[in-house]
This record gives sequence, C-alpha cells and structure tokens, in this order.
Amino acid sequence: MAATTNKSDAAGFARAVAVALEAESRHQRRQLVVAVVWAIPIVAILWFTGRQIGMNPIAIVSGLPYMWDFLTRMFPPEIEYVLLLVDATVETIKIAVWGTLIAILLSIPLTLLGARNTTPHIVVFHATRMFLNVLRSINELVFALIFVSAVGLGPFAGVLAIALHATGMLAKFCAEEAEGVDKGQIEALQATGASKMQVILFAVIPQVVPAFISYAIYRLDVSIRSATVLGLVGAGGLGFSLIQTMKLFKYHQTATCILVIFLLVLVSDWICAKLRERVI
Repeated sequence: MAATTNKSDAAGFARAVAVALEAESRHQRRQLVVAVVWAIPIVAILWFTGRQIGMNPIAIVSGLPYMWDFLTRMFPPEIEYVLLLVDATVETIKIAVWGTLIAILLSIPLTLLGARNTTPHIVVFHATRMFLNVLRSINELVFALIFVSAVGLGPFAGVLAIALHATGMLAKFCAEEAEGVDKGQIEALQATGASKMQVILFAVIPQVVPAFISYAIYRLDVSIRSATVLGLVGAGGLGFSLIQTMKLFKYHQTATCILVIFLLVLVSDWICAKLRERVI
C-alpha cells in the first residue's frame, strides 16, 4: 500500500514538473514572439533613418586614403610650438575652473528650488526645472557664440558659457539626489517639531553634500574638455590656437595642439578621479 502511494506521489510530482516546464516553454516562446514583433519595426525604422542621414560604410572605406593624407600632413608634430601653447593651456584651465566655480555657486540655490521636497512651492519647482532644462539643452559652443557677441572675443565668454551649461547639469543631478534622500531622517526631525528650513539644513543637505561634491568634480573634468574647444568660436584657450593653425594650414602645429589637449584632458581626468576617490 505504501509503495503504491509513493508511486502515485512520484507520478504526480513528475506531472507537475512537466506542466511547469511546459508553461515555462510557452512563456519563453511568447517572449521570443514579442521580441521579434518589436525588433522588426525597430530595425525597419533604423534602416530608414540611416538611409535618410546618409549612413554608408562604403563611403568610409573609400574615404580612408583622404583621411590618411590629412593625417600624414600633421605628423610629426612641431614640438617647439608647445612653448607657445603654455599661455593658451593655462587660459583653458582658468576658463574651466572659473566656469565650474560659478556653476557650483549658482547650483546650490537652484538645487533646493528644483527638488520637490525642498522647493517652497510647486510652481517654483516647475519653473526651476524648466529653466534648468533650457540651460542643459543649449550647448557650450552656442552659449559661447552668444556671449562673444555680448562681451567680445576672449576667455570671459568661455567662462560664462561653461558656467551656464554646467549649472543646468549640476543643479539637475543634485535636485534629483535631494529628492531621493533617506526619508527616515526627515521624518525623525519632523517628529521633533522642526521647521521645513531646519529639516532641509539638518536632514536633506547633509545627505546631498557628498553627491554634490562628486558631481562638481565631474563637472570640472567635463569643463576642462569643453574649454579646449570653445576657442573655435573665439572664446580663448587652446581651441583658438587649434583653429588658427588649421586656418593657416600649419598642420604640424595643429597636431601639437591636439597632443597638448590630449595630455591636458588625461591629467585632468587623473586628478579628478583621485579627488572623487577621496570624496566617495
């Protein structure tokens, strides 16, 4: 009798396993069908849009000789020209540092106004977020063109361009950090009867500060990269030397500019990485 019961249990278990496997198989087949159904229109759209914008790998292959010809004109770099780029390199660093510093100062109040849990009113929240979206949507080069027409050629236009764009990015990231802080600390302070300002000062800001510093260091790294090309529109720095050498067809000096920009970005990336390690 016991043996019959064991056989019945084993048969039932086997049937349950078979049903589960069949259900899993059906589920996988449905997932595959759904993936194929989605993949077909996506591939079709990508192919159509690729045709519209002239995506043509054959053109790259046929253009390789011309690219090689241009590159060979740049080598070897004119190493002596490095001495003439010292001032431009220092100017690029100044533009990045000042632009980032202004962005940090502007981002502090905008972060508080652009977070739902720290803004004084929902209208202020939406207005601030819209303003930050405008700042982030405009590239530094466009800002530089605007400020060059306002304050003239030179590094000051580059500082303002980097400051505004970096403010939009930094304040947006930090506002989202403020919205995601641990609510336990906030509720604990509210339970003691603390005002909204006290909650912000002692519960929200201490949690956001490490992320804010990390983002600020990252923005400094990005600002140095951006400052190297703002000279293309007359905002000073290495970009100005780069475009001047290209216009004069002094490609050996152009290669030197590119080499200096690469080294500057490499060093700034290493320094910023070390700073982030200390913060995090």
